[in-house]
Amino acid sequence: MFDLIIRRARLVDDRLVDIAIQDGKIAAVGEINGEAKQEKVLDGTVWVSAGWIDSHVHCYPKSPVYHDEADRVGVATGVTTVVDAGSTGALDIDDFYQLTRTAETQVYALLNIARTGIVTQNELADLSQIDRPAIKAALQRLPGFILGIKARISSSVVEKNGVKPLALAKEIQQENGGLPLMVHIGNNPPNLDDIAELLGAGDIITHCYNGKPNRILTPAGELRQSVQAAMQRGVRLDVGHGSASFSFAVARQAIAQGILPNTISSDIYCRNRIDGPVKSLAHVMSKFFSLGMTLPQIIDCVTCNAAQGLRLQSKGRLEPGFDADLTLFTLSDEPHPLLDSEGESVLGHQHFTPLAVVVAGQWKLTDKGKINHVFDL
Repeated sequence: MFDLIIRRARLVDDRLVDIAIQDGKIAAVGEINGEAKQEKVLDGTVWVSAGWIDSHVHCYPKSPVYHDEADRVGVATGVTTVVDAGSTGALDIDDFYQLTRTAETQVYALLNIARTGIVTQNELADLSQIDRPAIKAALQRLPGFILGIKARISSSVVEKNGVKPLALAKEIQQENGGLPLMVHIGNNPPNLDDIAELLGAGDIITHCYNGKPNRILTPAGELRQSVQAAMQRGVRLDVGHGSASFSFAVARQAIAQGILPNTISSDIYCRNRIDGPVKSLAHVMSKFFSLGMTLPQIIDCVTCNAAQGLRLQSKGRLEPGFDADLTLFTLSDEPHPLLDSEGESVLGHQHFTPLAVVVAGQWKLTDKGKINHVFDL
């Protein structure tokens, strides 16, 4: 007997299937004749995908700059896994780890190469903040929690240090087994060309569609040669929407040329969750319908692509043997305005509404699911 069967689940390829879950893993997908301790029978209009992964959030509640609660940006909004992108460094990563052990959402971290994490906006202006022995020790203490490292390489963060912190981050990466490196880009200096030249296969550029002068497109709207070369080497593009790092105009031009993101992430924290323009990962995902991406493309960006980029090998796919992390959602076609970080508003015609999740085999309603009472069967 299975622990849970979800029947008549609609996949993004429009197939209707049953999904069986046992011991926190997906046991079967297809037509299932067995029984379960718990069954949820859907009506064919609810979509089910692998659990959504938000690969760039800020959910260390004690952070003085960017903070939130993991479950507010996680299961409450249809996200089963969140990855905090550098809120904490070697000094407070252990505290962050302990605080998130009781969360319903599965929480991981990218360790800020500055030992204090983000307690100010210029954590890499002082190179002594980069404590390599402390970073190595933290990685050894929490290997299942820390997925990689984060370096914020923009003018307000590094000040006069240019790409020196990034060069050190690359050395740290290689000293510790080539773990994933996420690099925040923003205002220059340093110039994006100098940043891109240092990046290699598997490295992640976040805020890839920001509208700042130091963006991935030239003034003529073409992809910078340095970024094109980096992508050819295997560098990945992450959205990292945030309060100041997503431009419809830049994304529109880039996607029209086939420059799609590998991952869609929110860069969410309490202020941009409450006041916008981020609100939730689902809200950010909805914006990409207006930019010409398809449902399967968008879902891949928050499931299999996200898992691959951060080496979460048991997540991101709706297949037997993978973790039983699922997101159940509907799509509405009621027109609704969508705002980017530059103040441009677009009238969106398709919107994600997450209704429930399964996290490690456990069924949980989202905030929208609780309101709608759609699973009272």
